[in-house]
Amino acid sequence: MINELGQSHPGPVVVTNLILSALHSDPRFQVEFHWENLDSIYQSDDSLKEQRDLLVRKYQHRKLDLIVLLGPDPIRLLGEPANAVFPDVPVVFCCTAPGQIDQMGPHPQFTGSWFQLEPTKTVDVALNLLPETRSLFVIGGQSRYDRRLVAIVKAELASYENKLNVTYLTDLPMNQLRERLKQLPDHSVVLYLTFYKDVQGQEFLNAAEALPTIVAASNAPVFSISDTYLGRGIVGGFVVSFEEQGKIASRDVVAILGGKSPQDIPIVHGPSVYMFDERELQRWKLDESKLPAGGTIRFRQPTLWEQHKWTLLTGSLIIVGLALLTVFLLFKQKQLNRARKAQEQLSGMLLNAQEQERMRLAAEIHDDFSQRLAVLSLGLETTDEGIPESMSQTHRHMRELMESASELGADLHTLSHQLHSSTLARLGLIAGVGAFCKEFTAQRGPQVAFTHCDVPRSVSPDVALCLFRIVQEGLRNVQKHSGAAHAHVGLEIVDGMLHLSVSDDGAGFDVEGDTDRRGIGIWSMRERVRTVGGRFEIHSERQQGTRIDVWVPVGPNPEATPSGPAAVPVSASVVPSPSSADSSATLGSLVTPVRSTDGT
Repeated sequence: MINELGQSHPGPVVVTNLILSALHSDPRFQVEFHWENLDSIYQSDDSLKEQRDLLVRKYQHRKLDLIVLLGPDPIRLLGEPANAVFPDVPVVFCCTAPGQIDQMGPHPQFTGSWFQLEPTKTVDVALNLLPETRSLFVIGGQSRYDRRLVAIVKAELASYENKLNVTYLTDLPMNQLRERLKQLPDHSVVLYLTFYKDVQGQEFLNAAEALPTIVAASNAPVFSISDTYLGRGIVGGFVVSFEEQGKIASRDVVAILGGKSPQDIPIVHGPSVYMFDERELQRWKLDESKLPAGGTIRFRQPTLWEQHKWTLLTGSLIIVGLALLTVFLLFKQKQLNRARKAQEQLSGMLLNAQEQERMRLAAEIHDDFSQRLAVLSLGLETTDEGIPESMSQTHRHMRELMESASELGADLHTLSHQLHSSTLARLGLIAGVGAFCKEFTAQRGPQVAFTHCDVPRSVSPDVALCLFRIVQEGLRNVQKHSGAAHAHVGLEIVDGMLHLSVSDDGAGFDVEGDTDRRGIGIWSMRERVRTVGGRFEIHSERQQGTRIDVWVPVGPNPEATPSGPAAVPVSASVVPSPSSADSSATLGSLVTPVRSTDGT
């Protein structure tokens, strides 16, 4: 590959990289690549001929498969006369406009592509964007390459000299050129070509050095003719495309090395393209809608959405996910509340069923078994009276049977009272709890003290039954677990709430640790309190006794799950009338055991 310019110039680098990429990606080829740079822009014709002779000597004993020529001077030196230097080696040329070299005659070993250099289209774009333009300033240098390009452009723009004030700033040193560009008249535009050397012989890197200097000095928008100038301050234009030149050259190189003859590959003009820098369009306030259709706009500033779209999308997905999670949790919470409510209703129903069953059993015992035992006791007494006095042994057995029947009746009475307190139903909470405490003291052992203060008579039946059952269960626990000798049951009004306390001086237990103590009894007490809308607490420490505290509303709680049993009417029991006056003592055993005066 013989290049007119060095690798510091972007155009030849683009073409070279495309060719090498095409060769390296083709498994058919193992490439030995040689790069030769003429730097012909800065040399005289005699120096170029010496370089050509040096190349001939350097490669005359190498079997070359292909030569690629980039730029007008390599084509002129090695192709005129037609391939006399390497007559049998195929040649691919590119990166040259037809007018930059003398007419090249046809040769079967040559193929390639020309630049499509049309500066008039760039000027038309400038005039369309800035219709009030009156002056056009063309910038070019003094190297051989610069002068040839200026000559081509000048011939192309000859027709615009009647429309615009066309000025060619090509014979000024760089410092004077900068000052001139700072003072351009209004309604002017600048067309930049190439600038490798100024009139004083000072050399410049065209795209990397001269162009940024001129753009920075110009007080008018700068247009140009090469795609490698985009991003260096020009607005744009109809630019030659080094990328298109590289694609065509790559295709031709692969075809020739693959066995195709150059004469079967036609020479083409590589397409130029409309290309613009959005930053410069905005800088000069140029309307994008006036650009040619199909043009490419590069360096477009990303919108707020384009800059942050992934952040916004990620955030939106997180928000949507959290919203869905919230909906799911709310749904689950609703299900949980529904299940909790169903559980509460079930607990109330279980307690209701328990109380109803207790009422049924109490009524059954009181109305059936107790009365049958009373009849049995009366029958035994009547039989005993009919037995002659001489049969003392029989009398003694009969008295034992009557005593057993009386004790059984008393126990059944107690059991009936425990299942359903008729005293509670008839006389109210205070009387019912007081009677139970007395009976518990008389029958079970621990001394129970009962106190009350300001408790109204009109306590809700549900609340009364709840507190009565808690007293029952609490005192049972005192008897079973605490080993206490004394217990206390208290009822009072505290802050409008009915407060029940059941305490003892027994062994106590660890409320947090002794899970075995928290059985069905404590659960039942808690559930009863919850169903009437109250609060339940249990306090205990080892060897410090136990205290149960309950706070419940005096009246019914409208939001509580109804337990119902206390409100269920109980039919009055019927006891058969005794057949004699003496039977009153036996019937009295349904309330408390009574013995006759003679000890029987």
